[in-house]
Amino acid sequence: MKITISAPIETVPEFLAHALELENESVERYEQLADSMETHNNLEVAELFQKLAGFGDKHAQEVTEHAAGMQLPRIPPWDFKWTSGEAPENQGFDEVSYLMTPCQALRMSLHNERLGRDFYAHVADTTPTAQVRALAREFAAEEGEHVRLLEQWIDSLAECNEPPPEDMDPPNMPE
Repeated sequence: MKITISAPIETVPEFLAHALELENESVERYEQLADSMETHNNLEVAELFQKLAGFGDKHAQEVTEHAAGMQLPRIPPWDFKWTSGEAPENQGFDEVSYLMTPCQALRMSLHNERLGRDFYAHVADTTPTAQVRALAREFAAEEGEHVRLLEQWIDSLAECNEPPPEDMDPPNMPE
């Protein structure tokens, strides 16, 4: 998926409002997934999602520190400048299954971290404002580090080379 924005982000407060929303949505989604996995007794993946939520929470705190002393704009959900409908790191969750393996969860998370990195890189490439460009590059580099860490984590899991388990009780969807 190619990341695009509807219009350039021109001010630091507007950029930080977008970054904070991106990170907070990611944290909320990972916490929901962790709760769901725990409910279905998939504790290993639940723990993984909690850890990923913690990473997002840490990044949200860093964004908040950058915004110290600023008044961030309140942006209605329909006015965020990402064109995908949801924040870039909040995509691809349609593949979630109560039987998902840690490898599947990590691959899904890797996809989202790449989208976050690409969003920040796209902002850096399109903004007319030097300060926004510098911050967006900094955030893209940080997301790039998350991408590298997830790639290493995936490479270290032997299960990533095995087929996923078959769902012996798939959902029954009436036609």
